[in-house]
Amino acid sequence: MLQLATIDFLKELKLNNHKEWFEKNRKRYEYAKVDYLQLVGEVLKGVSDNDPSIAALQPKDCVFRINRDVRFSKDKSPYKTNMGAGFSKGGKKMVVAGYYLHLEPGSSFIAGGMWMPEAPSLKKIRQEIDYCFDEFDGIVKAESFIKQLGSLENGSDVTLSRPPKGYEETNQAISYLKLKSFIATSPILDTELTSKELIPKIVAACAALQPLVYFINRALE
Repeated sequence: MLQLATIDFLKELKLNNHKEWFEKNRKRYEYAKVDYLQLVGEVLKGVSDNDPSIAALQPKDCVFRINRDVRFSKDKSPYKTNMGAGFSKGGKKMVVAGYYLHLEPGSSFIAGGMWMPEAPSLKKIRQEIDYCFDEFDGIVKAESFIKQLGSLENGSDVTLSRPPKGYEETNQAISYLKLKSFIATSPILDTELTSKELIPKIVAACAALQPLVYFINRALE
């Protein structure tokens, strides 16, 4: 569970996203960061029991900086209004499938899979799905996956309107092959952030995501 002070800090940061306010509240940020690192450490322990590929990670290997990269953005707000952490073998900087924890009052979630892979990786994932359709279909239609995550994200922003090159509309896996991203998410309510059930909820979602993560990483390897 998180401390209420961490959540309050993020709420206030959203309303005061500028350097002057942040510097005046830096001690509050440092406290929130320690609180979040502790949460990430507990999540790592729970998730690595089911996924040993991340067992060697430390919280510092997973947590993202709160400073935004504004070089190519119209939004020049200097800070993120969330705390994020990525769990994948090799750490957050590795371009592989993994899990992601997003803490933001009103918009918190746990996610997993691979977001918008580059063309060579996307080609490998599609090929693996085509070759192993029954296995992939079974993963995303498993009872635990549906219970924890619902389904893969399949909105118009992550789905091709036509079959990708080399595949026909009649392919049994075409609904998956049209995807440009392979992600599933589970929302976290604000009331759950300070609950003892937070860690079990995150761990259960990651356990349901683990077969998807392994399938994608196998394709990439």
